Amino acid sequence: MNELLKRQIALLPEHPGVYLMKNKDDVIIYVGKAKNLKKRVGQYFSRPQSGKVAAMVHNVDHFETIAVKTEKEAFILEMNLIKTHYPRYNILMMDDSHYPYIALRRSDGYLSIARRTGDKRYVYFGPYPSSSGAYETIAVANKIFPTRKCATLGKKPCLYYHLGQCLAPCLHPLDKKESEKLFSDLRRFLGGDKKEAMATLKERMERASEEQRYEDAKEYRKMYLALQSTSEAQSVEGGSSKKDYDCIGYSSREGYFCLSILLYRGGLLLGKESMVYSAFNDGDKEEVAERLAEYYLRREPPKEILTTFPGLPEELSALMEGIEVYVPKEGVLLSQVELAAYNAREGLDAHFASARLHDDALALLEQLGQLLGIKTPLRIELFDNSHLQGSQAVAAEVCFINGEPAKRLYRKFLLNEENAGDDYHSMAEAVERRYKRLREEGGEMPDLLLVDGGLPQVHAALEGLKKAEVEIPVYGLFKNGRHQTSGLIDKDKKEYPLSKDSPLFFLLMRMQDEVHRYAISFHRQRREKAMREDVFSGIEGLGPKRQEVLRRHYRSLDALLSASKEELAQFLPLNVAMALYEKLHH
Repeated sequence: MNELLKRQIALLPEHPGVYLMKNKDDVIIYVGKAKNLKKRVGQYFSRPQSGKVAAMVHNVDHFETIAVKTEKEAFILEMNLIKTHYPRYNILMMDDSHYPYIALRRSDGYLSIARRTGDKRYVYFGPYPSSSGAYETIAVANKIFPTRKCATLGKKPCLYYHLGQCLAPCLHPLDKKESEKLFSDLRRFLGGDKKEAMATLKERMERASEEQRYEDAKEYRKMYLALQSTSEAQSVEGGSSKKDYDCIGYSSREGYFCLSILLYRGGLLLGKESMVYSAFNDGDKEEVAERLAEYYLRREPPKEILTTFPGLPEELSALMEGIEVYVPKEGVLLSQVELAAYNAREGLDAHFASARLHDDALALLEQLGQLLGIKTPLRIELFDNSHLQGSQAVAAEVCFINGEPAKRLYRKFLLNEENAGDDYHSMAEAVERRYKRLREEGGEMPDLLLVDGGLPQVHAALEGLKKAEVEIPVYGLFKNGRHQTSGLIDKDKKEYPLSKDSPLFFLLMRMQDEVHRYAISFHRQRREKAMREDVFSGIEGLGPKRQEVLRRHYRSLDALLSASKEELAQFLPLNVAMALYEKLHH
């Protein structure tokens, strides 16, 4: 695995998305989906592979990802991209199959599964990530509404009529008002307004449970969960617009900005392009518009461009005639633009993690030593603090040797409560504890200590070193008036500016990003653990064993918050599940 792949994998988010594996010629050779991008992509390179997978991995030079919001979106986007690019190592979908839609016949409300959406006799809903989900939804609709069940009408009413689940069009023509109401109810239900149906199912489920009709309650619960899983909104396909348009996402940091362009064709997300530029004037709408105009000079632009960047529609419209540029205010289109902005942030982080990777790290460290007037700092350690209004205060230390992260030497610190929220004393405490122990154990000291936060943090680190009775050169990464890292500063306020285009700048940014990531990750773990323990406490019947079951199934607090009462009841007695749900959503 080359260094670029290592950096890309280390930076991947633990979110749903699609990954596009590319060879050295930048050709897409495989497209895959993931519930967790970091875990899934990393598995290709961290374990032995065989057959087709081994051949694919051998030919991967780099990869690209498109982050989405849900696993359902990842399913749909993967299919769209495979059908667009036909990658060599994917199983080709020669039958041109598609994710299923539910087809509602206008004339009589008959429901069926469709793979095409061109028949005007039907209204289509979807797509659904699996056929089973679509069939479950039809089954629920057929039980809640008096829909026509038979593909071919008989000469006498069937059992569904006697159960009150069919209007018996075989017996008599449907009344126009009755038919229109049924069609309207079904359209609203299949279009996403499922609150009334879910409330009905919930009421039937609870009544069946109270009456000890457990098989009926189980069936209602199954339908309820099916509705819940298929009713989530998605920003990849199925919006009201079937036009060709691009969504522009923007993100900036440290004097650079990224433009991420999501390409929607016929309403389907079919690709992403990301470009990173050095900003002449951070956040300048004219500069962003000029870069986009240059981009569209090299390719055919769509008729519509969507963005949320302030002032961009006016600037871009002046440069590109005949193109409608506007800011969506709500709905699916706004979600799609927000998705573009999320990918822009990820793209900019990836740029800082992978830019100038081929530079000679040892030569850059020698350059850093000459700049600061110290011996070449082959071993550099960095510190950062993290807390939320003083709660769950932690500090983290990372170590780089010869310009590469040495993760076995990373350390985490739970800070004393009296220092919580006090960045100065938190830094002093962490530094003292780290180097006092290192000195007592006879460990190797770093050549350079870097802190993020400028002069105050430099003095805090020096205070910690003094208490630990250790001497190490200390410098801080200071920022300019626009909150961009501009260079290094020493204890005497002497500044050492760095060009934002220099290889040394990118090396230090990678180090800074790594310690920040490590500190934030540790803080989130502590915060989630504390919040989960607080949520579980005081609930009668929720003992250690049941808590452990919940921890295994819900790895994060967000996952626990998204669980319904019915879902929690799979693992807990109903009264305990209800109590936990109420506490979670109080």
